Amino acid sequence: MEPNVVIEPDSPAWRHAVLSHDIDEFAGAQPSWSLHYEQLSSGPFTGSLRHVQLPGLRMVHEQASCATWQRGELGGGHIGFAMPLDLAGHAAFNGQALTTESIMIGRSEQLDLCLPADAGLIAVVVDAQLLGTLWEHLYQKRMSAWFDRQVVVAARPGLAESLRRLHLRAMADAESVPGLLHNPAAMLQLRDAILIEWIEALPTKVGTDELASGEARKRVVDRACELMLAQRDAPLTILQVCDRIGASPRKLEYCFRSVLGIAPAKYMRAARLNGVRRELRRGGGAVQDVASRWGFWHMGEFAAAYRRQFGELPSHTLRQAS
Repeated sequence: MEPNVVIEPDSPAWRHAVLSHDIDEFAGAQPSWSLHYEQLSSGPFTGSLRHVQLPGLRMVHEQASCATWQRGELGGGHIGFAMPLDLAGHAAFNGQALTTESIMIGRSEQLDLCLPADAGLIAVVVDAQLLGTLWEHLYQKRMSAWFDRQVVVAARPGLAESLRRLHLRAMADAESVPGLLHNPAAMLQLRDAILIEWIEALPTKVGTDELASGEARKRVVDRACELMLAQRDAPLTILQVCDRIGASPRKLEYCFRSVLGIAPAKYMRAARLNGVRRELRRGGGAVQDVASRWGFWHMGEFAAAYRRQFGELPSHTLRQAS
């Protein structure tokens, strides 16, 4: 990891930047958040991350070289708004498909996001009380009930690209202007300006009719993934998984491709390879012992699959850890 960090724990404002080649370090390098990333596509991982914390609001810009499945919490009592960047493949939020015109909205206590290789996102994570007060001031009514769900909406026509530009420019200003984060008036002005831009980009009406079907597909995927990793050294077959969750192979395939963009068998192999890599990074034992604990018994096939997934041999990962 190559950090560039300016954080003062007692300050309401700070900036944080990370460049990492390890997906677990990358997920764990996000202050006060609890996140877990899975690498779904093959190739060496590189992730870049920038955070700018203002009073009550954090601005985010993130990019990753590999497809990722991101889950976890962004602290309690906040609401997040996010927009994907550079989509060249499947992307979904809470089981709902994304485009470059999409805005993701949801409570910070539960994140479930799948992005393709070389994609990124911009986001703001806002104190819920601050957002509620501003919402009532702007619209003379309380926030809508759908803010308590994890929803995807289309940005108002013509506003997605301008919002992206403004967000990135505001982050650049906060990072490059000396003393801005120590100027209370400037911080509040920047915070309110960027928050209003995100709110104004929302459509005038938000429908939740399709939300239930996306949540149902995600529940199938979550249960299947739990079963796939329950017996690490003797993983279930796809048919056994289908039998235990009461879904046909066709339904399971549809749910996985809708939520994660890959087939169930491909996810299971990627998840097991990720598990091996985590143990090797922790110095969890000899390569053969760790591989067998994750159900890989043919060392030649395992080494080839590992190299395709991560761009290096498992022995190299172990040497780096030691």
